[in-house]
Amino acid sequence: MTRSNTFSILFWLKLASAKNRKAPLYARITVNGKRSELSLKRKVYISDWDSNKSRLKAVSDENKMINGYLEQVNVKLFECFQQLENRNKLVTSDIIKAHFLGNTENSHTLSDIIAYHNTHMESTLRWGTQKNYYTTHRYIYLFLKEKYKTTDMFLSELGYKFIIDFERFLRGQKKMGNNTVMKHIERLRKMVSLAFKMEWIDKDPFVKFEAKYERKEREFLTSEELDRIENKVFGIPRLQLIKDLFVFSCYTGLSYGDVMHLSSNDLCMGIDGKQWIHSQREKTNIPIKIPLLSKALEIIDKYKTHANTENKQALFPNISNQKLNSYLKEIADVCRINKNLTFHIARHTFATTVMLSNGVPIETVSKLLGHTKLSTTQVYARVVETKISEDINNLVARIETNKQKSEAQA
Repeated sequence: MTRSNTFSILFWLKLASAKNRKAPLYARITVNGKRSELSLKRKVYISDWDSNKSRLKAVSDENKMINGYLEQVNVKLFECFQQLENRNKLVTSDIIKAHFLGNTENSHTLSDIIAYHNTHMESTLRWGTQKNYYTTHRYIYLFLKEKYKTTDMFLSELGYKFIIDFERFLRGQKKMGNNTVMKHIERLRKMVSLAFKMEWIDKDPFVKFEAKYERKEREFLTSEELDRIENKVFGIPRLQLIKDLFVFSCYTGLSYGDVMHLSSNDLCMGIDGKQWIHSQREKTNIPIKIPLLSKALEIIDKYKTHANTENKQALFPNISNQKLNSYLKEIADVCRINKNLTFHIARHTFATTVMLSNGVPIETVSKLLGHTKLSTTQVYARVVETKISEDINNLVARIETNKQKSEAQA
């Protein structure tokens, strides 16, 4: 795509700073209507200046020499403009000024912070999170090409308008909902905040931006739907494995990554003398201690002698998350479950159907899930409200029964 940048250079005297009949010389760089002023470190007599030609009147050798300097500045500024355009870089008046002054080495770009973040996140972020960042990076580059016709830009160029324009660009992508848009912006925000902390930029462009997420109900299986899956026996080994892994998660609350990383070393005797899992969440490295319910124990015992686990200390055979979720769609169809069945629904089912619906306090559920904040667990409050309603109805029934007994005895 061809560029359509407008570019001009104007030399002028800053009369507001005049002193002793002299005024400082300035160059005004204008790109697409936006200006940048450049001090040329020269003072000349106001009476010698020809404002129509933007040059000094050739009345002395010194004036001729300064006019020659202005020609050099004009040529160099134009070369800076052409180099940026030819290299498909972002062109602004500030960037041309920075190139002219030789300050570009200290001017960090979006590519710089993305590259820095990529290098340093390898040892701190799990692969799933890294992949999400790579997707965000791709959208940033697509946005730069579409909006600014470039592949990069200086961090100093970022402002509130850049953020809302990026948000509008993301909303224009097919099948991208509000929360996904906010996630991409939050990842950009974390990278820019990192640049701010490292003093690569003087201000944080996200100061006035507020991410707005839509609250969504967490989908989970009802007790009847869970029974349907539990009672179904599959003749195809791969489907039976997926079913067992899913049910295991429904009774432990462990995520896909946590289940895949379980080994025999994670099984230990709990404070009650029964079998527990002592591990840590793959996503947050937070320690978790989970007492094993009978259904989970049965599944562990089933795979003790499996060919892919017996000599590897792994509790279960390894399978990719993509394949697992794909097979879960088959299981949902066979079991007549009209929900978008994913492995993460098992974790929600554990919190709601298995725990909260059976009277386990939300504080305990929060601990079992490995949440650091109770507010994170409170997204399951709808189930808590259902339980409260059920308990109150039972209380009303007991009060009514006791009342009837009292009246009968009277």
